[in-house]
Amino acid sequence: MPDKAWYKDWFNSNYYHLLYQHRDEEEALQFIQTLIQHLHPPVGATMVDVACGKGRHSKVLADMGFDVTGIDLSAASIEEAKKEESDNLHFFQHDMRLPFWMNYFQYAFNFFTSFGYFRTRREHDNAIRTIAQSLKKDGVFVIDYLNVHYTEERLEKTFTTTIEGITFHITKWQDEDHFFKQIQITDAANPAPKHLYTERVAKFSLGDFTDMLSYQGMQVQEVFGDYQLGHYDVKRSPRMIIVATKN
Repeated sequence: MPDKAWYKDWFNSNYYHLLYQHRDEEEALQFIQTLIQHLHPPVGATMVDVACGKGRHSKVLADMGFDVTGIDLSAASIEEAKKEESDNLHFFQHDMRLPFWMNYFQYAFNFFTSFGYFRTRREHDNAIRTIAQSLKKDGVFVIDYLNVHYTEERLEKTFTTTIEGITFHITKWQDEDHFFKQIQITDAANPAPKHLYTERVAKFSLGDFTDMLSYQGMQVQEVFGDYQLGHYDVKRSPRMIIVATKN
């Protein structure tokens, strides 16, 4: 695989937003509400949504009365998100591997497997360091990641979907360290050049995250296996939702 940062072009493309626009937003909303009920943050708590995309979930948190800052690498996503800014909702284009505000937030979130994209472990460590440094002492970090073992057993190989006249042919595979998803796009209105993107997500286990978090002064407190915050089972749980606190 080439070392090019695939996510920079893909996440900034109109095709990415078209393909994923029909994600289950109701499920996402219910998850965030369930999570907030569990964490019970004080009204006005400061929060950072890391890899916030267009900010829909940041807005949900802001509507609950929290002071929310969303960051994302995609200029197109942040441009769209900024249309929703308010006194308690702020957005910045920012690379999560680079330092952000220090010792400022009470809560940090990374939702829906918005991690594991970088080429090296050092880059992922840098992202965790950014998040840790942005939190106050005793601050809470929640990362919602796929469960590697569950996904390995249920990887759908190939399928095709057409959205608004544009066809996406999707092929998935895996190796020892990563999951891959190749998206081949057929667009009659834009036939050339050929549109081809390949997503890559690292196979990080609970042990990997425990080590990465510990190295940056954070300790795992709870692990859940689904969006209802059910018990985490390494074989049966679709998600791995980790709650950690900063020492």
